[in-house]
Amino acid sequence: MSVSAGDRLARLLALVPWLLANDGVTVAEAAEHFGVDPAALERDLWLLVVSGLPGHGPDQLVDIDFWDDGVIHVRDPQTLDRPLRLTPDEAVVLLVSLRMLAQIPGVTDRQAVLTAAAKVEAAVDGALPDSAVPAIETNTDAQLAEQIEAALARDSALRIRYAGASRDDVTDRTIIPKAVQAIDGVVYVEAWCASAEAVRTFRLDRIIRIDPTDPPSERGPAPPADRPEPSSARLALHPRARWVADVHAATIVGEDSAGRVLVDVPMHSIDWAVRLVLSLRGHGEAVEPPALVEAVRSAAESALSSYPDHVG
Repeated sequence: MSVSAGDRLARLLALVPWLLANDGVTVAEAAEHFGVDPAALERDLWLLVVSGLPGHGPDQLVDIDFWDDGVIHVRDPQTLDRPLRLTPDEAVVLLVSLRMLAQIPGVTDRQAVLTAAAKVEAAVDGALPDSAVPAIETNTDAQLAEQIEAALARDSALRIRYAGASRDDVTDRTIIPKAVQAIDGVVYVEAWCASAEAVRTFRLDRIIRIDPTDPPSERGPAPPADRPEPSSARLALHPRARWVADVHAATIVGEDSAGRVLVDVPMHSIDWAVRLVLSLRGHGEAVEPPALVEAVRSAAESALSSYPDHVG
């Protein structure tokens, strides 16, 4: 069963305190409690025993005995025996992120975001001065955001007037919004663009006008059946490139015969995935889909052709 890096990290953080409270459980019993197979739990335990505090000397690593008879005893939990607490800096970062997320159109459950922010504030009550968390403002126009959110909910089309990087470049487009994200306080809308006949990304603050959307009972113009839907790319990552799994919300699906971790990365486009693979500088390879593998090979050959022949 595939598991994300985030899910595994959450299990690892919960594992040691639970084992301390249930000393002497077997690997099979612990695996059943956490809903994984015994082999996956053993991999977690092997990872924990090489984890620890900076310095990573023998006395700074988590010490767990489990390999002799399958019975688990935590000998030295390091700091994992104590409940995790947010530091003031961590709390500020989390609160800023949650408050920004609450302003982005298309959030599936805004109330859940606000509830999470309230819980963080309650957890650090008194530890942060009122001025510690700044007021958060995005480039989101409230009326535009409402129209984008309605289109996302209905999967319907919008007619927009859009200013490109140069304000002299103004175009009228019909789009079907698919996702919204904020990067460094700037809100972007990923949408199918009928003019380009492809998925495009638009800055919300460059949308000059949105015409009234279609009535809820009607659908906007559907994109062609062969439009490039967002898909995933399977990559094989060497240890130095495993950060990709966390940064790009990838799903870990296993390892290959060479010991490389296999991950499925959400792929915005073939060109985007090619740039990602090439940026790994040989520490990651494209496995699927075949179109991506061929595109990476072609791009690498094209880049190499720009250099003079090697002189031995």
